[in-house]
Amino acid sequence: MAEIRYRVNEQIRAREVRVVGENDNIENGVYSRDEALRLANEEGLDLVEISPNAKPPVCKVTDYTKFKYDLKKRQKELKAKAAKTVVKEIRFGPNTDDHDLNFKQNHAIKFLKEGFKVKAYVQFYGRSIIYKDRGRELLERFAQNLEEYGKVEQSIRQEGRRMILFIAPNKAPGAKK
Repeated sequence: MAEIRYRVNEQIRAREVRVVGENDNIENGVYSRDEALRLANEEGLDLVEISPNAKPPVCKVTDYTKFKYDLKKRQKELKAKAAKTVVKEIRFGPNTDDHDLNFKQNHAIKFLKEGFKVKAYVQFYGRSIIYKDRGRELLERFAQNLEEYGKVEQSIRQEGRRMILFIAPNKAPGAKK
C-alpha cells in the first residue's frame, strides 16, 4: 500500500488552517499558519496537515511519529479484516452416479452456507474424454440443484481434460432468509 505523505510544520503552505488538537490546551478553530505553528511548538508537538483539500486545510497538533505509528497500525488492522475468498473444490468423473452426485452436492451446500465459493469440475481420464456431453450434463444438474444456495459465477468451460464450473454463495455467511 502506498504511504500517504503528510505536510508537517514548515512544509504546510496554506496561510490559514483549521486546527484540531489532541489535548484540551489548544482550542479548535481557524488560525493563521504562523499562529498554529506557535501553538504546536508551545506544546512541544508537531502541526500535521491531515486534510489538505479542505477549505481551510485541517491540521492536527500531535506528535508526528506517534501519528505515523497509529496510521500504520490502523492500516494493518484494516488489512487483517479484509475478506479472504476461499474456494472449495469438488471433483467428479464423467460417469458419476446419482448417489455420489447427491453426496457431493450436500458438501457443496455446506460450503456455500459457510460463505465459501465452490469450484466443481469433471476430470476426464484417458479415453473418457469422449463423454464431454455427460460431464456438461452432470455440471448443469449440479448447478441447477444448488440454485437456492448459490449462483453460477462462471459458466461451464473446458480447460484441457477438465470441465469447470464456479458457484458463489447467494448471501453472506450467517445471513437469514
